[in-house]
Amino acid sequence: MESGLERKRGRRKLIIAVILAVLVVVVIAIILAVILSRRDDDFKREFMGRCQKFKGANCRTIWDAFQQAYVNQDPCEVPPEAYDPVIAAAPMESACNTLMFWSKTKDVVHHFTGKKDCFRTVEDSLLGSVLDGLVWCGKKGSNETFTTGCPGWTECEKNPVRSFWNRTSAAFGDSACGDVTVMLNGSLPAPFDERSIFGSIEVKRFTSPKVKALNVVLVTQENFVTNCTNASLQKLKMGLDEGISYGCSEVPESKIEWCASAPEKPCAFCW
Repeated sequence: MESGLERKRGRRKLIIAVILAVLVVVVIAIILAVILSRRDDDFKREFMGRCQKFKGANCRTIWDAFQQAYVNQDPCEVPPEAYDPVIAAAPMESACNTLMFWSKTKDVVHHFTGKKDCFRTVEDSLLGSVLDGLVWCGKKGSNETFTTGCPGWTECEKNPVRSFWNRTSAAFGDSACGDVTVMLNGSLPAPFDERSIFGSIEVKRFTSPKVKALNVVLVTQENFVTNCTNASLQKLKMGLDEGISYGCSEVPESKIEWCASAPEKPCAFCW
């Protein structure tokens, strides 16, 4: 009799344990769903907040077009052209003599353009400004935006972030007009890298007679290792569309920083 009661109690305990385990799993799933939902909301809130700083921007339309590129997609199978609708929703303005390109000099460039309004970078455009420094991706079978668990820049070629910047940089290159400036890193043995976004995408969009000249600002340190005769820079010069003139200036980073902090100095005197 006692053994029968013990068996019943044992079964009851087992059932209770199973129910508790199921409840724990359900609670964890709900918590994860809430966290992911908040992350999705946080990303959208950041996107919309940055977008609304641009007067006249239809941020709702831009957001919808942006999401179409990667939501419910394999995060390693989002090609650059998937962002065509958002580029159309927020087109780059053609700007003559004011576009600044860069490669491995982002901090120097943004310190300069942040204090001088004579140049603007791709990160100063609406889409570039909205998405600079952010990470996002989608997942097959989900309509959410994820900000964690996304592939890194080199993990797969067609990841959402890399494809976005490739497509946006192409549009930025297309908008170049007149004299174009690029800041390159004079501390590197080869300042011009054909595999960089500037080397593989942007410079290839420069066409004559729309673009008249490319001016290279080679940012140097005290003991710089390269100068304007560097072989990679000669390759850059030779690869330009016929009709585009080329110039190069070796400029110490300290001079650029000084000039950026001197509002009375015209940009032309910075290098």
